Amino acid sequence: MDYDDDAPPDLIETKEVINEDEKPVKVPITIVTGYLGAGKTTLLNYILTAQHGKKIAVIMNEFGDSLDIEKSLTVNKDGESVEEWMEVGNGCICCSVKDTGVNAIESLMEKKGKFDYILLETTGLADPGNLAPLFWMDDGLGSTIYLDGIVTLVDAKNILRNLDDPAGKVEGHEESDEHGHGPVMTTAHVQISHADVIVINKSDLVREDELQAVLDRITSINGLAKIHITKHSVIPELEGFLLDLHAYDRVEELDKADLGHSHLDKTISTLSIPLPVLTPAQVDKLDAWLRSVLWENVLPGHENAGGRPVFEIHRLKGRLVLEDGSEKMVQGVREIFEIFDSPDKSQGQAAGKLVLIGRHLVDFDFPTSLRETADLARST
Repeated sequence: MDYDDDAPPDLIETKEVINEDEKPVKVPITIVTGYLGAGKTTLLNYILTAQHGKKIAVIMNEFGDSLDIEKSLTVNKDGESVEEWMEVGNGCICCSVKDTGVNAIESLMEKKGKFDYILLETTGLADPGNLAPLFWMDDGLGSTIYLDGIVTLVDAKNILRNLDDPAGKVEGHEESDEHGHGPVMTTAHVQISHADVIVINKSDLVREDELQAVLDRITSINGLAKIHITKHSVIPELEGFLLDLHAYDRVEELDKADLGHSHLDKTISTLSIPLPVLTPAQVDKLDAWLRSVLWENVLPGHENAGGRPVFEIHRLKGRLVLEDGSEKMVQGVREIFEIFDSPDKSQGQAAGKLVLIGRHLVDFDFPTSLRETADLARST
């Protein structure tokens, strides 16, 4: 056989076998949000003191004086971020860190060792939609943490007032209609709309009919979230409540009662769009539709809808059933979304569903736009 010395060498494909023991263990992070007074501190104090046998890192904005635990001060190598640490007796650790970015938290984990879980407390006025994309990362990026879900605590006594209080308006989300007025979107709205779990705390301070009004208003905003009702932030168990939520890799909650528009809250609502069995080509078209809606903020077919307020999508989930019997899942938060193969075996679903949570959904015909863009009318 003749060889050409000047020719590039042939590439030989090699398959690198990664030992299971060498694969990095990803630590789930749960974002805990809620207004001041909703009970976040009480809940996190319980995590730090209860004998639950789990190694949890709780990252708080600041420490309360009620925690009588020795503190130690450390500084990052670059000297920019100051961390304050508290060692607690139940195997957990509590720290306060200036930078809540992915790199900062991974740095903390490297210094203090591995943990089973991370809980990140946000400030009372924080918008979790700004934090979630930071931690919901592609596996290929090599992050050692992943977003397990968002838990929002609300005060049953004050949440309805919070939702209607103009003082709580989210900056940068002002109304853009021609009259310059309309329903206000408060921080309470975005904390509820992004939540995977909602804890209605202080239920003992309201009457039964008042609690029902709170439940109705919250589910009208977010029809997907799991809801727990508590007193004094007392929780029955950690798993499925604050931990092991798997909110970004499962979509079981789509099987809840039929979701649709509710006009109890005129700012944010939940919209459910039934989907037929899809072909691969239709999945591609649905992907393109989502890119237009989430990336360009343009609903196909409504490009020239002048005079209407701009819509916002805060959260989306979906199940796609393909004609070969396989299933795909859709997960999204703000402009970030992903369509991926379902990790679970097909449950024999006859059809799929796409659920959107966002602002001004009632002002646009999302189902018709998707049906026409993805040629869903041709499906049987």
